[in-house]
Amino acid sequence: MIVERLRDAEAGGDAEIDADIDAVMGLEADSFTNPWSRETLVWELRNSDVTRVYLLRDDQRRILAFCVCWLIFDELHINTLAVSPPARRRGLATFLLRQVMAEAAKEGGKKATLEVRASNGAALALYDRLGFHVAARRPRYYTQPEEDALILWRDSLDTSP
Repeated sequence: MIVERLRDAEAGGDAEIDADIDAVMGLEADSFTNPWSRETLVWELRNSDVTRVYLLRDDQRRILAFCVCWLIFDELHINTLAVSPPARRRGLATFLLRQVMAEAAKEGGKKATLEVRASNGAALALYDRLGFHVAARRPRYYTQPEEDALILWRDSLDTSP
């Protein structure tokens, strides 16, 4: 397994980047009822200096998981994380997020935050294992279906023992 950053979105100019974006969009659509659009992801990559997209690839370079996040000052904002349905329950999300947090720490990140559906028990268990805690609730944040979001924080990205 390898984690790499999708650096640029000059979509239309690089076939490999286009294929990676298509794979991310497929995982996004398989994982969420309100997926990001391709246009949104491409805009983020082209126009934002805080956006990071990390890809987890297998030995054949297939994308098994991805994480889209922002690094704003010293805060890592995890926007979306998805694992391919056949690859779930194998620790890939944990592996990927540990790598993402380590990279953010190298760039000056000190803490991390995200929103998660209140009913998403698997995600909540993952984030709890990674040291996140519930800090607040956003009523009716999600649609399709309408649901509250829990705002989680991890107070330190320090991974030293």
